[in-house]
Amino acid sequence: MPELPEVEIIRRVLLPQIQGAVIQTVSVTRPEVVAHPDADKFCRQLTGQKIHNMTRRGKFLTVLLVSGDSFSLHLRMTGCLLLVPPDNPMKKHTHVMFQLDNGKELRFSDPRRFGRFWLLERDEADTYSGAGSLGVEPLESSLTAAYLKTSFYRRKRPVKECLLDQKSIAGIGNIYSDEILFSAQVHPSRTANSLTDDEWKRLAEEIPKVLNYFIEKSAVTPEEFLQGTGRDYRNTAFLRVYGREGEPCLMCGTTLRKTVIAGRSSVFCPHCQPMNALSK
Repeated sequence: MPELPEVEIIRRVLLPQIQGAVIQTVSVTRPEVVAHPDADKFCRQLTGQKIHNMTRRGKFLTVLLVSGDSFSLHLRMTGCLLLVPPDNPMKKHTHVMFQLDNGKELRFSDPRRFGRFWLLERDEADTYSGAGSLGVEPLESSLTAAYLKTSFYRRKRPVKECLLDQKSIAGIGNIYSDEILFSAQVHPSRTANSLTDDEWKRLAEEIPKVLNYFIEKSAVTPEEFLQGTGRDYRNTAFLRVYGREGEPCLMCGTTLRKTVIAGRSSVFCPHCQPMNALSK
């Protein structure tokens, strides 16, 4: 599933190419991917509108229109948003297509059809997508050690599970929670109420550092993004723990282990991330 760094890369690649373009036509082949309002109104309302900006909130992308209307998208597990020439072969499972006046087409494909769109008219409150209930943006100054401790220190849940709580911190998923905890030297199974002040401080420092690192490493040109069909995120070579169970830790050489937390696999180094905070 695309997480914050991947969604941010999509925004940075697409925005310069669609900003100022007018949506000439909109077609939806799978009405269920438009969660609000309905597919017919979605197409009618967006036709003729001019694109002003594209923003990101957690894992949500929002296209802001000059009129004040906007539409948001969540890619979920397999969604892909790609800007292509009109003669580009239509990918299987393409469900939404925006024809722009710059000669390009913005296409959304999703094999599993979990991705969703929401259209909001000017001044309409977003009570539909769930974006309004998201927690702090992890790349902003509001994410501090004090915020993390206040949000989680009473919880007896594993800290890994807390990092995945979108209502507390927006955009972190399974991949980067593993990488963040490794960088902060915190075991993923540690309960949040067992963390020390120093560990909260390390987490607050490592969360934006790790996310920004992977945004930088995953940067691509529009040409590379198109060639990779919007799915070549390029993070694998830089992952230090995620997906590396049984391999040696890149820091100490200890064999990396895997556990399951809240139904998600978690890879960690038993030496660099001791279960007992006092053992380091």
